[in-house]
Amino acid sequence: MKRIFLNKLVLVFSVGLLSAFGIIYACADGDWDYFGLYNSNFTPETFADKSYSPLFLSGDVFYGIGFDMGHNSRFNKNIKSDWNDYLKGKVDTASVSYFLIGDDKPRYYSDDKNTIKNKQEITDLHVFYKTKKANSSSQKWSKKLDLKDEKVKNFVEFLYLAQKIETVSIGEDYWSYEKAAAKTFNDAKTIQSIENVYNTLSDPFLKNRYWFLTMKARFYSNDKQKAIAFFDKTESAVQKNTLYYRAWAYVAGIYYKQKKYALSNYIYAQVFDKCPELRVVTAYSFRPKNETDWTKSLAMAKTNKEKAALWAIHGFYKDEKQAIQKIYELDPKSEHLNYLATRLVNNQEQAINNSFQEENKSGDYTKQPVKQTLAQNKTQNQAKLDKTAFDLITKIATAGNTDRPYLWDMALGYLQTLKGDYASADKNFDKAAKTLPKTQLGNYQIRLLRFVNNLSKIEKLDENNVKTVLADLNWLYFELSKNYKGNEFRYQNASSWSRSYLSTLYRGKSNFVMTEIFGESRYSYWNDGNSFYDDEKNLLDIKNFLAKQNKTEIEKIGAGIYSLKLTDISRFQAVQSTFKNKIPEAIAFMKETDTIQNYNFLGNPFNGSIKDCHDCDHAAYQKRKYSYIDFLTTIQSMQEKLAQKEDVYTNSLLLGNAFYNISHFGNGRTFYEINIVGYGSSPYSFRDKMREMITNNTVSKMYYQKAFEAATTKEQKAKCIYLMAKCERNDYYNKKYSAVNSYWDIQDDKVNFIAWNGFKALKKDYSDTKYYQDVIAECGYFNTYINQ
Repeated sequence: MKRIFLNKLVLVFSVGLLSAFGIIYACADGDWDYFGLYNSNFTPETFADKSYSPLFLSGDVFYGIGFDMGHNSRFNKNIKSDWNDYLKGKVDTASVSYFLIGDDKPRYYSDDKNTIKNKQEITDLHVFYKTKKANSSSQKWSKKLDLKDEKVKNFVEFLYLAQKIETVSIGEDYWSYEKAAAKTFNDAKTIQSIENVYNTLSDPFLKNRYWFLTMKARFYSNDKQKAIAFFDKTESAVQKNTLYYRAWAYVAGIYYKQKKYALSNYIYAQVFDKCPELRVVTAYSFRPKNETDWTKSLAMAKTNKEKAALWAIHGFYKDEKQAIQKIYELDPKSEHLNYLATRLVNNQEQAINNSFQEENKSGDYTKQPVKQTLAQNKTQNQAKLDKTAFDLITKIATAGNTDRPYLWDMALGYLQTLKGDYASADKNFDKAAKTLPKTQLGNYQIRLLRFVNNLSKIEKLDENNVKTVLADLNWLYFELSKNYKGNEFRYQNASSWSRSYLSTLYRGKSNFVMTEIFGESRYSYWNDGNSFYDDEKNLLDIKNFLAKQNKTEIEKIGAGIYSLKLTDISRFQAVQSTFKNKIPEAIAFMKETDTIQNYNFLGNPFNGSIKDCHDCDHAAYQKRKYSYIDFLTTIQSMQEKLAQKEDVYTNSLLLGNAFYNISHFGNGRTFYEINIVGYGSSPYSFRDKMREMITNNTVSKMYYQKAFEAATTKEQKAKCIYLMAKCERNDYYNKKYSAVNSYWDIQDDKVNFIAWNGFKALKKDYSDTKYYQDVIAECGYFNTYINQ
């Protein structure tokens, strides 16, 4: 991910009742955050404090949140807690929240009625204290609060002054590429009055709040240098709490605006170190313009701890490996090492190929990928590991002198697994377990890494070694999804990887059923179904497997995770048999599908329309709804009548419509749309064998021909001629584009409005029919043909 550092004042802190940092702008050049849960086995939350989570390795601006949108609410909880402690029940918790936050909505709701209302009430209460005259707000709140109490008065008076500064400090909480117009508070008299109150106070809590409010007011004034002067004059007497570090970050922002980049970045790094709540903001605001600025910032650091703080942010933007080396030399106990270590391991994971297929460098995702053997995949992945990163983690893990030694032991063990040194990995996991906190996430993490190591040991599957992973497979595939309620633990990648790994092992044994069960291959970029079922032997073998009663433990696991069930396969067989016009066989298979046989068509499958409009047919009135089994038994009944020469025209026409509607061109696509066949609005979304099945109108045309031969009126014949012309049209385009790889490869050859035999006959022999006029009115293609 590329981060473009913008030359502007990036911190615009709101330091009154709410915390807001104005508008942070960012340009991100790269992918969105696909990396993380689905491409990693190493969960950073196991090892690093929550305050670092936005800085975990990400393809987005910040991990898990994209852009930082917490500017107007970051300290709401702390602010309410602080004032509740000060008031000690003299104002109830709900009222404290109401006055401070409104109804707790994000403050960018500028039309928030509660917020507007409480501001007016605060002003009214201030007037009441000043004039001693009652007003509507004082009357209202006197019923809930003791307005004569000194602390209640102090609360209201602080709010009155603070809300004045909020008029410029609260910004709209969104990101944009456009630069924000700076707001200033230029009421010098009010600013001085706030500072005067600060100078006269003795109460530590109030003095601290007014000190912060003075800094805020000076920061938003048109003379920001006075904010620095005030901070320098008073900071030695101020408690080093969150308010202090928020104010110090103001100073950093001013220095940045003054182009004193080295000093600004030095301060940001110290705030990053001391104030966890501001880590995401200070990391974003840390912007050396060049290497000279960075060197100057580093030279300002007075202690190893201060230097480590600078390297902690530097590692986020540049090279976490270098940052780890520097910080470890300065302070092995630094907690900054923890998040940087997770980034280093996660970076190693990014290069790993978990698909067991050769990387597709052509960009053509319609081609079936080349499968790898287990040995090929491991060799490829091992070659991608960074040796210097491995050596660094080895060095630190061996020393065992960090804040969280289990992190380094587990990281080393995991990299040893990826390297193929499974015995050493086991030893390091055992070592990590001795110091690992007994939390759910910690227990899950070490179990997952042990599992990855144990499965990786298996080069050829047999009855004995498969037993070493059965319990973990059940945990991974079934238990976690039911029992784990969090969203941090990264087990999805291990789940998909282990399935591919087992599938590859079974492929090595030529057990193609289990290869499919665990692999469930998808052969192209499009959702074109599963070609495994194109082979009749495969279909019957897997159907027998799923019906098998005495499955082994690993077979039970496989059947449990396989997305297709016996009913799905029977449905596919029913669909195939229907397209082959083997209706008794199709009925038998459809009856094996349990409730699927009762699914209804969206439109009437026996209607034949002039234009192919699925939505129109679906919306049209249907006197009767046909389920899939009704559809098949009705076809069977019509075919029986046809065999007896009973109402040949009507039965033939309806049969032609039925087979047309279940094709790709008809209104009954849902009949064949299942995982095995595929889905798509274009026939080119389907693999060749399925595309051939769903676009073939041969059976429809046969029945339309029978209807034509049995027709007794010109209207009937005209209808049959046109419906056969539609089949001709479809067949023409099927053949024309059969050689192309995808819809996007089709080149316009300027051939339009072809005079198919049906169109010629309709124009020549049936132009005097009403149906002919209906076709002209509804079919633009035919209308263009006859008029060109």
